[in-house]
Amino acid sequence: MPRVGTAHLSELAWVGDGALLAVSGIGLEAAESAARALVEAGVSALMTFGMAGGLDPTLKAGSVVLPCELISEGGTRWVASRSWRERVAAEVSPLRAVSEGKLLTSARAIDSPAQKTAAFRETGAAAVDMESAAVAEIAGRHNLPFIAVRVIVDTAADQLPRAVVDASRAGKVHIGRLLAGLLAAPGEIAALLRLARRYRIAIRSLRAIGPHLA
Repeated sequence: MPRVGTAHLSELAWVGDGALLAVSGIGLEAAESAARALVEAGVSALMTFGMAGGLDPTLKAGSVVLPCELISEGGTRWVASRSWRERVAAEVSPLRAVSEGKLLTSARAIDSPAQKTAAFRETGAAAVDMESAAVAEIAGRHNLPFIAVRVIVDTAADQLPRAVVDASRAGKVHIGRLLAGLLAAPGEIAALLRLARRYRIAIRSLRAIGPHLA
C-alpha cells in the first residue's frame, strides 16, 4: 500500500492504511501548502477530497465526482491516475452516484446559476472546486499519481449567498463576517438555509465513502 497523502493545514495526521492527512481549508494557496507538506513527509501519491459545486445540471447534492481530468482556470489539464480512480469508483458506486466528469478549479467562487452554466459550456467540467488543481500540480511536479474525490454541495441551479462567498477568505469561513453579511442582506437567509441542507447531505456522503478511498 503506498503512503497516500490526502489534502482536503493545521497539522499532519495518520488516518490508517498508510494514509497521511492534511486539512488545507479553502483555496489554492492553502491546498498547495498542504500538498507540499505531504510530499515533504514522503508520501508516494496524492488525493484531494472534499466539497465541490455542481456545473453539470444532472448532479445533485451528495453526488460523488471522481474526475478523469482536472482543469485550471488558465486551461492547464492534469489526468488523474486511471487505475486508482477506477478502483475507488468500484468501491464507492454501490454507495453513492458517481460522476467521472472533469473537475474545474477556480480561484474564485462560481456562485450563480448563470456563471455555472457558462463554466459548464466553456470547459465541459461537471463540477468546480477551489483547491484540486494546486494538488494536481504538486503531484505532477514530483511525478506522483493523484486523484480527486469531491462531493457536490451546491447544484448548478443554486445561487450561493453573497455573505458566504465574502466570508470565505484566507482558507476558512469567517463567522463574524458571515453574520455581518447576513445582517446587511437578510434576504439571503433562505438561500443560506438551503445551502446548509445541501451541506449536510454532502457531509453524509463524505462519511459514507471515506472508508472506501484507500
